[in-house]
Amino acid sequence: MIKKLLAGAAALALSVGCMTGAANAEKVKIALIEGLSGPFAANGLAALRELEFAANKFLEGKEIGGEKLEVEVIGLDGQVNPKETLVQLQNAIGQGVTYISQGNSCGVAHAIVDAVNKHNERNPDQRVLFLNHSAVDPALTNEKCSYWHFRFDGNADMKLKTITDMIEADKDINKVYIIGQDYSFGKAVSAGAKQYLSEKRADIEVVGDELHPIGKVKDFTPYVQKIQASGANAIITGNWGSDMVNLAKAINDVGVDAKIFTFYAAGTGITGTIGAAGKDRVLVVTEGRANPVRTDEWRSYLTEFLAKYPDNDLIYSRIVTMTQMLGKAMEKAGSVKPIDVAKALEGLEHTTLAGDKVVMRADDHQLQMPLQIMVHTDENVEFDYDKSGYGLVEVTSSPADQTTTETSCKMDRPS
Repeated sequence: MIKKLLAGAAALALSVGCMTGAANAEKVKIALIEGLSGPFAANGLAALRELEFAANKFLEGKEIGGEKLEVEVIGLDGQVNPKETLVQLQNAIGQGVTYISQGNSCGVAHAIVDAVNKHNERNPDQRVLFLNHSAVDPALTNEKCSYWHFRFDGNADMKLKTITDMIEADKDINKVYIIGQDYSFGKAVSAGAKQYLSEKRADIEVVGDELHPIGKVKDFTPYVQKIQASGANAIITGNWGSDMVNLAKAINDVGVDAKIFTFYAAGTGITGTIGAAGKDRVLVVTEGRANPVRTDEWRSYLTEFLAKYPDNDLIYSRIVTMTQMLGKAMEKAGSVKPIDVAKALEGLEHTTLAGDKVVMRADDHQLQMPLQIMVHTDENVEFDYDKSGYGLVEVTSSPADQTTTETSCKMDRPS
């Protein structure tokens, strides 16, 4: 059941109830704070659907400390804005939420980490835990690491390490253009790409390094014309949501002939926009192994999800992993209290539905995982995106010991 609530004139809240009606039940509220309206609504609403589905599948009715678990997933519209997100964070805490999830925008994630740290210090009997599904600024598990924050996506450095491994082996690439959104994540992608390229391929020339306003550019033609003029034969971008859709459209329109290495060029209209023009040229670093599907369990889950949401795609496989690991940590702790669950999450090992072995590193709360480079194609696609016939097919896979990076985290732990 989904019901709409108003949280102030500018805020939309979606509440998803998953109640079993058990006589003795442990109740947990999880709030997803994302942009549920505006230019990035497609991503926020996708995350909400996927968390609701996973919570019903893996948390609802689970036995924790001898009691059946009841779960309520609440969607709050943070508008991909740190200030509005903090309003919604307080709204969530006021509703008794103990678990916060977010991922779309690293700037927002930084604001949540700071606010959760302060709240938990001031309110030790009302602590909350932040489950990050997609905000990949490396600082969040380095100098800004927090005991109350866990990341279930590979950070930007892990992904760039994987991308540049592929570029290193491709001797046809000698000029790279970097373009991204002008905030902490875009800056992290730029810095990491230049560092890894210089270490692995000193002969490669970075012919462009450009940041643009996030969510504001409707026509990327002027940017893409500069890419074309630079002679770049490879592009690296961390763009996501509407910024990736509009960048892809301009690349198609201008006719840039280059390989495009991306983080989030799949689903939510992006795949449909890229279409035939991106076949075998657009590459995505990700997890989940959508094509080919490696396990019957993952195929069954995808099939069931798409049967419930036939007009949508599953784009956040890491939300599935996050939800499963949250349930396992609750079982291990015999408790749903954030402080107990946080302790149980540290070092927790898990095999994903796609068959990948992952572990939550205790030192910084960064999930260690294999990463794949996938190519945009219409060949050998079992699960496509945007009903376009095009999807992502695995080209290479890097095991967890190759994607891991060191951490500078010095974590303050509760006594």
